[in-house]
Amino acid sequence: MADPSPSQAPVVQADGIGKRFGATVALSDARITVAPGESHALVGRNGAGKSTLVSILTGLQPPDTGTLRFNGEPAPAPGDTAAWRARVACVYQRSTVIPALTVAENLFLDRQSGGTLRPISWKHLRAQASQLLAEYGVDVDPTARAEQLTVEQRQFVEIARALSFGARFIILDEPTAKLDARGIERLFTKLRELQRQGVAFLFISHHLQEVYELCDTVTVYRDARHIVTAPVAELDRQALVEAMTGERAADAEPLWSVGGRTAPAGSALLEVTDLALPGSYQDCSLTARAGEVLGLAGSAASGNVQLGETLAGLHRPHGGTVTVAGRPVRTGRVPAALAAGIGLVPEDRHIQGLVPQRSVAENATLTVTDQLGPFGTVLPSRTRAFAERMITDLDIKTPGPATPVAALSGGNQQKVVIARALATEPHVLVAIRPTNGVDVKSKEALLGTIRQVAEAGRTALIVSDELDDLRACDRVLAMFHGRIVAEFPAGWRDEQLVAAVEGMADPIESKDRHDTH
Repeated sequence: MADPSPSQAPVVQADGIGKRFGATVALSDARITVAPGESHALVGRNGAGKSTLVSILTGLQPPDTGTLRFNGEPAPAPGDTAAWRARVACVYQRSTVIPALTVAENLFLDRQSGGTLRPISWKHLRAQASQLLAEYGVDVDPTARAEQLTVEQRQFVEIARALSFGARFIILDEPTAKLDARGIERLFTKLRELQRQGVAFLFISHHLQEVYELCDTVTVYRDARHIVTAPVAELDRQALVEAMTGERAADAEPLWSVGGRTAPAGSALLEVTDLALPGSYQDCSLTARAGEVLGLAGSAASGNVQLGETLAGLHRPHGGTVTVAGRPVRTGRVPAALAAGIGLVPEDRHIQGLVPQRSVAENATLTVTDQLGPFGTVLPSRTRAFAERMITDLDIKTPGPATPVAALSGGNQQKVVIARALATEPHVLVAIRPTNGVDVKSKEALLGTIRQVAEAGRTALIVSDELDDLRACDRVLAMFHGRIVAEFPAGWRDEQLVAAVEGMADPIESKDRHDTH
């Protein structure tokens, strides 16, 4: 068979792509092909290899093995930025437009003049920007500063900028994550218009319902490998989730749960009613009881992390109430949350959780300095004794309490963060992605520590998108686009929970999720 002409060739064709980072296999014999004018979805769970593929498709990383072609021609040489820009662009979830510059300046950044010695003609630049925006039907003022634009408008500007380089293949990484329903509808309308002009899209999203609304073809990656590519119309939702998880809904045995424990009968320790934070979540209500570990599952755009952080006082909600042990909590203030009995294990231990230059003892006792000496003083002997007790209780592997926390392994650093959260003996422990970046053995120990909180008659809230974290929970609430949409008792299967956090579960009634006991 003859090679296809450039106009018929795929806009991108990747075959046999392999990539390793040390001992980690990021991609193994991966492949994908996108045709001109096609909207092609790439889906998979966290760690499936999607981000690594994007870095290779955009020239940021060279593959270790395999071939990559654009429009039938070999990929440009590494570092040939102009050639890569003419073939592919990526609109990331985090916008790359510069807020302080105008739309016109963002569109033609580093291309403002015809040569290095020619002055910039701002009038000509604005005229070019107006023409480019009009050509692709983007209704944005070229003189407006980017910081004044909506998320949706910034995305349109990024797409127009990519097209201005000649690229006809655009990767969209979670493009709807920060858009409301009307914004998503307008974005999809624009994408369909561009498809009719021959522009192809690779659509990466956790929202599988949107895959069915927008895309022609879907490719599934799992565990760094290509699993299946099929027309969207021929792959139903159950088959798609099964491909992502590797679990057949009909044949799967119940997964590890919390040991068949019956639902806790303790009193309500945490009650949340109609909590709302614009842009993150809305109308969220839940109850967690003494002796219970409650899971809050969701993707990056679900609002679950922001909800957990709100309970710990990091955000001030615009509505709703939080009650701990029957007493209302003054929201939006970390000291008030601590005083009410809420402890926090933050999402990022390196940025939010630790002072790396300080010792294990100092990090572990940051929340209880008032207990370490009289009249506001901190006695080293009390600090050391307090830390030694925590080191023993949580089995923290360290030469001693004076060791700099930066010298510990990731799992032991996370134990220090948990120790600090537990130092105040909170009624409620909020743990956000508590096992992120730790090995399997440390993960088991950390989750065991959180279970001990419940067994001591208190309650814990695990906020995570990691299925292994959530298996330690008595119940799991699934969030999607800022709302709690489903609830699962212990013993759920992967495909059930994945479907819910991807937006394919029927909404549950508020009274059902507020209290099931």
